[in-house]
Amino acid sequence: MDFSYTETQTMVRDTLARFLADRYDHETRMKIARGDGWSPDIWKAFAEELGILAAPFSESLGGLGGGAVENMIVMEELGKALVLEPYLSTVVIGGGFARETGRTDLIESIIAGTTTTAFAWAEPKGRFDPANIATAAKKSGGGWALSGHKAVVRDAPFASHLIVTARTSGGQREQAGVSLFLVESGAKGVVRRDYPTVDGGRASEVYFENAEVPGEALLGEADGAFPLVSRIIDEATTALCAEAVGVLRELHRQTQDYAQQRKQFGQPISKFQVLQHRMVDMFMEAEQAASMALMATLKLPDPAAVSMAKAKIGKGLTLSGQEAIQIHGGMGMTDELAVGHYFKRATMIESQFGNTDWHLGRYEALAFGEAA
Repeated sequence: MDFSYTETQTMVRDTLARFLADRYDHETRMKIARGDGWSPDIWKAFAEELGILAAPFSESLGGLGGGAVENMIVMEELGKALVLEPYLSTVVIGGGFARETGRTDLIESIIAGTTTTAFAWAEPKGRFDPANIATAAKKSGGGWALSGHKAVVRDAPFASHLIVTARTSGGQREQAGVSLFLVESGAKGVVRRDYPTVDGGRASEVYFENAEVPGEALLGEADGAFPLVSRIIDEATTALCAEAVGVLRELHRQTQDYAQQRKQFGQPISKFQVLQHRMVDMFMEAEQAASMALMATLKLPDPAAVSMAKAKIGKGLTLSGQEAIQIHGGMGMTDELAVGHYFKRATMIESQFGNTDWHLGRYEALAFGEAA
């Protein structure tokens, strides 16, 4: 089987890599992280100079005619540079929901860079289960009234719209009765508590206090959104696996470079056999992650393949992150050295959309049946 990229895919990867090398170095990223947590200028460049926000959309909508593979390519490059801008939240998740619900207007505004979205799905007691929803939406005139609390909504502080899961019928953990809403961030009754995340990003606790939204805010059909929500979360998890590949490659590269420069007993520590073995382990984790991310991407929408990849890559992130910090020593966790920030992002990716243990349990249930 031929796994090589097409000419267009190679162009997208190489163009983005050059842009990030020129305009998104560690110092630039740290300024963004210490500021608002994202750069509108970088986002504008993604839309207008590079056109990468159009990568996974059809040509009829102004896109590049790509799909999940293009998202994988972009996300790996973003992972290498620890990019903070909301490609995952907006293009993969927001664009995915827009594609599946026929919201061409939303896709066009995402491609233009004028709309950014944040996915409000997790709740304080949800434990990674997208069906565990206490947030309620009730009919109110010609629209809906939302009440509830969404936790750790990444990129919400600078999102123009929130994509919200809410229960319109059924019990708290039932898959039936889940609906999906597109809510303007500034809508009356939407209250945010914004905070920085450990990896330099931004997130919010979002409270809906009888927030009134119009009828057209409903995405898809009422009560039947869970299969779509589950599928888009799997697409996002797969894209996150691709970001992890970029992070793992950089953890290995930066650790290897440091080991070649740092000297003890009159020679570089890269000459010590025990450290050579550990860096080989890091290299193998990056290569295995690349294969697992590609497998999960090509097998979409197979949820078992997604959870298998996330579980394996999650273990690799933990191992490589810890090895990188141990080989660097205490300075590995300083702000000045980039490797510590890659370790923090690796730690966050491991738990995003379900941690390693959760995905192992999900894979077991999917592959061998609930009785397992």
